[in-house]
Amino acid sequence: MNIELPEKRYYKIGEVAKAFGVNASLIRFWEKEFVIIKPKKNGKGDRMFTQEDVKNFQLIFHLVKEKGFTLDGAKNKLKTQPKATVDTHDVIARLESVKAELIKIRNQL
Repeated sequence: MNIELPEKRYYKIGEVAKAFGVNASLIRFWEKEFVIIKPKKNGKGDRMFTQEDVKNFQLIFHLVKEKGFTLDGAKNKLKTQPKATVDTHDVIARLESVKAELIKIRNQL
């Protein structure tokens, strides 16, 4: 899944939820379930997600929503094979980006 977020240091929970097409409650739930999600909190207690958090959400989203892993399965995969999982996801993301560019070029012809 390719997400559209502007380049910023921190993202609000609503921005992250909208980018993934999910409710903010799912973002909060995954934050509690997965230790790789560690948002900062401002003085009011609002969650502020970094680009690294968003990247981790992409990885979790890919495993759970696209690959059909259970939450326990996704946690186990991230715990036992973190590098391989991240590398595979990065390759898929790059290929999707190339595919989108090729489609764009084809449509211009």
